[in-house]
Amino acid sequence: MLRVKAGDVDRLGLLFERHHRALFGFLYHMLGCADTSEDLVQNVFYRMLKYRHTYTGEGEFRTWMYHLARNVLAEHIRQNRHARHHADVADLAEHLGGGPTADAGLEHAQEVAVLHQALARLSPEHREVLVLSRFQEMKYGEIAQVLGTTEGAVKVRVHRAINELKSAYHRIEK
Repeated sequence: MLRVKAGDVDRLGLLFERHHRALFGFLYHMLGCADTSEDLVQNVFYRMLKYRHTYTGEGEFRTWMYHLARNVLAEHIRQNRHARHHADVADLAEHLGGGPTADAGLEHAQEVAVLHQALARLSPEHREVLVLSRFQEMKYGEIAQVLGTTEGAVKVRVHRAINELKSAYHRIEK
């Protein structure tokens, strides 16, 4: 990113190749809509280019990237308050790669669908910390930087979010 900041904007393509799937996964888990998530990934990379002068290189690139992604997501939610999106497991599999096989794949897809339904029932704050920690595999310290809070606060949020997710998952299963 420092090279992009210095004017070598062709390097943004390399950053896109490395990070677009992770960003798509984050946005998809937050919204549940593949098409919108793809559009928002493009917006995040556009903002990386537009605001490249704000990248200092002091922290991790991923932290800065997810900060931009959270801003793009918040703007999208503000602009589309009344639109409701539903998770499509087939879209997720298509965009993230991999292909389930026969009965085991169907069973897995059904479990994933229930998980997405449960995730959609969480508050945005709880959904966000779970997506960042479990799906994006970010460390609590990184999440704290992205959210502008302490690592201890992130641990508490994750713990509460997991408990809320378990409850929602079991309610849906029944």
